[in-house]
Amino acid sequence: MKTDSQLQQDVMAELEWEPSFDHAHIGVAAKDGIVTLSGYGGTYAAKIGEEKAARRVKGVRGLAEEIEVRFATDPKTADPEIAKRIADMFDWSATIPKGKINVKVEHGWVTLSGDVGYHFHRQAARDLASRISGVKGVSNMIEVKKAPSPYDIRQSIMDAFRRSADLDASTISVAADGDKVTLSGKVHSGYERRIAERAAWAAPGVNRLEDNIMVI
Repeated sequence: MKTDSQLQQDVMAELEWEPSFDHAHIGVAAKDGIVTLSGYGGTYAAKIGEEKAARRVKGVRGLAEEIEVRFATDPKTADPEIAKRIADMFDWSATIPKGKINVKVEHGWVTLSGDVGYHFHRQAARDLASRISGVKGVSNMIEVKKAPSPYDIRQSIMDAFRRSADLDASTISVAADGDKVTLSGKVHSGYERRIAERAAWAAPGVNRLEDNIMVI
């Protein structure tokens, strides 16, 4: 007797083998020989074909069919369609930072998460998602996290130097310009220089580091 997992895989393979319909939006579940088909298809004929394909598989004792017939003119309200449309709109928007926001859709309810630099980014994402057809509501979990200023970056690095028992903070200078930090000064060993580098890289907001520290 096939396991549920084997039966599920066999039904999925049979759907893929059938060239007369698009199986990409069909989900398959199996339990105790009972197969459930869910999702949506483009025509009633495709729906019937998918049922027949599933029944052809050895080991299928029963079939629960939950496929919805959807036409090209119907509103695109399935969760995957909603999520894709929102993600596409975010990509096209000039006011929403790319790759910063995650989209989750469950039964038409959208949850936005991630972090952005400004409040208007957060608000723009919520407003855009709310306008998509099929959206029942939006939970805006996006956090506003502004990048630290060069002054804040420099201070956090200098504080780390002062906390270190292996460094003399008075011999090292720190300059910050945007996300770039430049270290200069003098230390007594390569070990101390590496400690200074690690401390600088650990500071929030640092993406580039130029180390001009001399070992004497």
